[in-house]
Parts: sequence; C-alpha cells; structure tokens
Amino acid sequence: MRHFINHTEENYLKAIYSLSQKPNQGVSTNAIAKSLDTKASSVTDMMQKLAEKGLVSYKKYYGVQLTSSGQLIALNTIRKHRLWEVFLVDKLSFNWDEVHEIAEQLEHIQSSELTNRLDIFLGNPKFDPHGDPIPNSQGEIENYHDTLLLSELEIGAFCTLVGVADSSSVFLKHLEKSQLKLGSEIRLINVFEYDRSLSIEVANIQRSISNRVADNLIVKPL
Repeated sequence: MRHFINHTEENYLKAIYSLSQKPNQGVSTNAIAKSLDTKASSVTDMMQKLAEKGLVSYKKYYGVQLTSSGQLIALNTIRKHRLWEVFLVDKLSFNWDEVHEIAEQLEHIQSSELTNRLDIFLGNPKFDPHGDPIPNSQGEIENYHDTLLLSELEIGAFCTLVGVADSSSVFLKHLEKSQLKLGSEIRLINVFEYDRSLSIEVANIQRSISNRVADNLIVKPL
C-alpha cells in the first residue's frame, strides 16, 4: 500500500540518507535533529510515523536505517533537487550560491513526468552545479572516482576541481572571490607547516588558501 509522503517526511528521509555513511549502520536521532535543526523528541515521533509507513527501520538506542522504499524516496527527492539546481544555473543564470534554497522548494513537486522531462531537457546531467552526482530515475547514483580532497594532494601535483564538500552560500561566495570554480585547474605549490595553509596556482595566479578551505574542495588528480 502506497502512503502519501509530505514535504517534512521527504526532508527527514533525505537527511537520513545524507547522514548514512556506512551500510548497515544506523543514524542517531540526535544527528538527525542537528541536521534538521529540530528537537530529538520531534525526531523520535517522526521516526515512529515513518516506521509505520515502512520507510525506516527504527529501534531505540540502535539508530535509524532507511528501508529500500525510504531510500528510493530520498534519492528521488535528491534527484529533483539537483536537477532543479542545474536548471536554475544553466537556464536562468543564477549563481551557484543562490540555488539551494529555491531547489529546496522545487524538490517537493510530485510529478515524475515533470522530473523526467526536466532531465531530458537538461541533457541528462550527471552532476549538479556543486559537483554532486544526480541519481537517475531508478535511484542509481554515480559517485566520484579517483578523487581526493585538495588537502590530501601531494606538493607539486596538478588537479581539477570537481566538487565541494561544503555547499553553503558563504563558502561558495568565498570560492568565487578566490576565482575557484568547478573545472578550475589547480597546482599545489606548497603546504605551510605552521597552520597547514596552502599555496596554490589557479589560472597562472598564485594565491593562498586555508586548510579548512582545502578540506572542502574535491579534486581529481591530473
């Protein structure tokens, strides 16, 4: 029996999926509460509702896991979110730091026909404007291959920026000021022992970035 899923429930399922780092390992209610900025007691109530709908497996003190049905809904929501981000950037000329909140609203549109046509219209993109992989209509997702964080790269190595671990507006604006964007070719010149800050070269210009920034840049070695 198919249950109606509201916006709040979709957000919970998406959050659980994002927090699930390892197979067969439950996500704590406290982690979900922190992710969604809500009370742990509210999370517990919601987990009971989602469990009744067969979307999560929940046992007190053992954490929460998505069922196959719950995971498919989470991935479909993520798919819609990331496709809308591509549309907003590529077709409406939004900046990559402006699209998250709008896509949060658009991701709850329930029409699968609209989503599929949007995917075709955009040319079946594999990644969103932040470099995050877009699930296909079957919920299959293509993750990065042979990538590192910039902070893990060896001195002297060349790489291409393919994604960001932090997609917050403030971080993306900071990257733009440093002329760092997806597709940028980077050479790691030096890592300073004192604070682990990095000296890099981008578009023939040498600049310094903090270790915190480097920890949030996903790169593919060249």
